[in-house]
Amino acid sequence: MTPINIIIIIAIYFGILIAISQFISKKDSSNDAFFSANKNAKWYLVAFGMIGTALSGVTFISVPGEVGAPNGEQFKYFQFVLGNAIGFIVTASVLLPLYYKYNLVSIYTYIEKKLGFYSYKTAALIFLLSRTIGSAFRLYLVVIVLQRFVFDYFGIPFFATVLISLLLIYAYTYKGGLKTIIVTDTLQTLFLVSSVIFTIIFICNSLDLNTVESFEVIRNSQYSKVFFFEDFMGSRYHFVKQFLGGMFVTIAMVGLDQDLMQKNLSCKNIKEAQKNMYSFTGIFILVNLLFLSIGALLYIYADKNGITIPVDSVTGRPRTDLLFPEIAFNYLTIIPALIFLLGLTAATFATTDSALTALTTSFCIDFLAMDKREPNSADVWKRKLVHFGFSMLMFLVIIIFNAINDASVVSMIFKIASYTYGPLLGLFTFALFFKRRQAKDIYVPIICLLAPFITLWISNNSVNIFNGYVFDNELIIVNALITVVLLWFTSASKLLGSQEN
Repeated sequence: MTPINIIIIIAIYFGILIAISQFISKKDSSNDAFFSANKNAKWYLVAFGMIGTALSGVTFISVPGEVGAPNGEQFKYFQFVLGNAIGFIVTASVLLPLYYKYNLVSIYTYIEKKLGFYSYKTAALIFLLSRTIGSAFRLYLVVIVLQRFVFDYFGIPFFATVLISLLLIYAYTYKGGLKTIIVTDTLQTLFLVSSVIFTIIFICNSLDLNTVESFEVIRNSQYSKVFFFEDFMGSRYHFVKQFLGGMFVTIAMVGLDQDLMQKNLSCKNIKEAQKNMYSFTGIFILVNLLFLSIGALLYIYADKNGITIPVDSVTGRPRTDLLFPEIAFNYLTIIPALIFLLGLTAATFATTDSALTALTTSFCIDFLAMDKREPNSADVWKRKLVHFGFSMLMFLVIIIFNAINDASVVSMIFKIASYTYGPLLGLFTFALFFKRRQAKDIYVPIICLLAPFITLWISNNSVNIFNGYVFDNELIIVNALITVVLLWFTSASKLLGSQEN
């Protein structure tokens, strides 16, 4: 598949998205449509579209790549996915009813009701920081692929590739926001899921296997180990660590994150929002299992055809993230390459468009207080300016990350989430379970800054402090607990009768 063909396909793809955006936003481009889709979204469209938002290009490329990573990760990621599933259920049963009870647009206004002004602003700021970094990392991964296989051919520099990608996303989201995204993400998820299924079929055909035979080959291969119970203290991959990490990372990165919660809050009522979450959970588990299966098949295919893991052009190290595109573009026929490209594009841009909309919503509600005054044309103009501003901020983060990164993107994202989302998890935990305590609001920003540094120190010294224990994604629990403890020690007992329901 030539770079020119790829350019044409991407142009057609974005042309369709922009046309959909223009059609939807022509009817209503108000702030209510942008922030909450007028609270009239169909739950089944939200559930299906959320798959594309939750998975991203990281799942599409990095998860299959890590199956055969040199440290032997195999299917260990599925332990994390099982924890994710429990996290989704907790979110649907505990947090969603809370958000609907208070009729929230930004979920961080709950913190204002419970803890105070400075706590509220801190929570919103944590989200803005965390989501900007996380989404920039996800987009970075796919831009690297586009750069390597397309834009290098035309001599276009990396920064221009990033800028073009973000401007295309901005073009179909700045008017309709969430109302547009619910439709476009449904379409993009259809491309993503279809791509997963067809990729498995194409690789199986290349290996002269039918579908049943392929799963038997995967099961008997060196890549299929799912559960790791060895060396609880020293191994990052132990089931308990992965499961608990997956559960609490999900509660924080989904249940306490404006991005995915904004879509849930666009449903008519709590029952439809919960149906959305439960349906989404089942599809999420299945699709991740398929991605891991693709990973095993890719390495089996590579072994059979003498294909080595591509080397990073900057660091000179093998980069498993690039194995999937390497095989899709250079070893399979044009149809599998096309399917891969559509799936990768859909996975990535469904995540980034949703993130930009959520970042814009949070800033407009939490810092510009647009929900506390009558709608006007000036606010619509300000919202579009904020949307563009976050696009450019994400551009800068990607450029900086490209200059310093030498780690796997998937592990980097969750590692950073352990530090940035930990205080957010701690704030909501304190607000929910310590109703008899009144937090010292003015101290909260300091506590939320201090907790990650204490967590980092514990992580760096855990081998000595805890007799050889090594942390992984469960580090977010430590971060949240430190936040809760600090909040408790700086708080005071509420007077009898002063508690809020």
